[in-house]
Amino acid sequence: MMNTYNKPVRIIERLNNFMPPEFASPGEGARLILKGGRVIDPQNKIDRLADIAVQGGLISEVADSMIPGGKDRVLNCSGLVVMPGLFDMHLHLGDLFDVYESPIFKAARDGVTLGLSPGAGNTFMAPALLGAEVDRGLPLNVGVYLGGAAVLGTQLDPGELVALFKRELDPEVMSQKLTRNSITNSTAHLTVGIKDHMGHFIMADGAIDSLFEITSRAGLVYMSHTQDPEHAKRMAQLSKGRPFHLAHATAAGCGTHSGGAEGMRAVLALIDNENISAEFVSSMLLENRGRRDGLKMHAKAQELAYKALQDGRVNIVVSDGQSGATMKGFGNTSDNIPCIFTLARLGVLSLTDAVASMTCNPARLMSKRTGNPFFENNLGHLARGAYANITVADPQSQAAIHTLVNGTPVAFDGNLVREGFSAGRLVSRYGFSNRSGVGDLALYD
Repeated sequence: MMNTYNKPVRIIERLNNFMPPEFASPGEGARLILKGGRVIDPQNKIDRLADIAVQGGLISEVADSMIPGGKDRVLNCSGLVVMPGLFDMHLHLGDLFDVYESPIFKAARDGVTLGLSPGAGNTFMAPALLGAEVDRGLPLNVGVYLGGAAVLGTQLDPGELVALFKRELDPEVMSQKLTRNSITNSTAHLTVGIKDHMGHFIMADGAIDSLFEITSRAGLVYMSHTQDPEHAKRMAQLSKGRPFHLAHATAAGCGTHSGGAEGMRAVLALIDNENISAEFVSSMLLENRGRRDGLKMHAKAQELAYKALQDGRVNIVVSDGQSGATMKGFGNTSDNIPCIFTLARLGVLSLTDAVASMTCNPARLMSKRTGNPFFENNLGHLARGAYANITVADPQSQAAIHTLVNGTPVAFDGNLVREGFSAGRLVSRYGFSNRSGVGDLALYD
């Protein structure tokens, strides 16, 4: 068996030379045409019946009507809503021992095209492990947040950790202070952010300050668990104006650590600071206020959340799913599309703004926090040249009918499409990686 701790230098160089890939430009070949649907593209202010053509993994045209050519394939979207692919920036993808739901595949069936997994226990090895799975084939664009305690668990000081995430740290320093695993060292920078979780560990003020220094300087999202309002207040005070993101802020309205309405008010008061953003969980925004196997919001707390959405104080919705995990989460990807339609039906948001909460809004926040325009330029909208991540939903059944990931159909009417099993890409603050190379190491010398 190959010794991965002393693998050939050329493999290391390939991993170290990671660059966001380019998709092939649309060519003269066949198109995939999504025909006759109601196209809702908030970023480009589109809400009308239209056809969308996909070529080479990209949106090649949006028009009122297209005549298919002999080689074109057509997806009938009549009576359906065609929107940018759901961008779920807080979606647990197996890190909580979720072996029942197959969360990545379930998310694809539910219309998610990109999911970022915030496991608080994720280590520096997580990008390599996830990258290997992408190499072997996943129907979803996936990325990972590293656990805060794990990030501070090595001998690297904050300045060296910043250099690591910016791909500027000397490999010899990594070998001495990070890990002895060259694969891990070569892929450790391929993360989207860091997660702090008071349910896993309560960190000292100095440790939290170090994480703020690292994430703000390295262009990473700093996500903090938001269930106990007192912990959220503490994080806000320690941020000292540095960016951080309140995960599943609706959890503060469930009454586990204070009164539901009281907790919701306390957390919402924090987001008036420019450096603090927040997200709400789709399941908790439905009329039942949460799932039976998870936490439920108090009715008054949900009213406060609705008002925050209407006022634009919070504009991002996530699933946090799946609820079949060993440790019950707060939501489920199957509630994402129903949430979008429910918010519109109740008049909390327009349908356009509800769609934006899981498409262009998280893409825009990711670009803002990472300093990388890749996300808002290429994801969350349907303009020509955007990556063809598309969700097609039935407003009657409130379910995903078609899920396209990078131009490839990965799910249809609740069923996976095998053609799409290798459609996904690894997501990091640098953008998309077609392949990490880690998945090949067991096959090639």
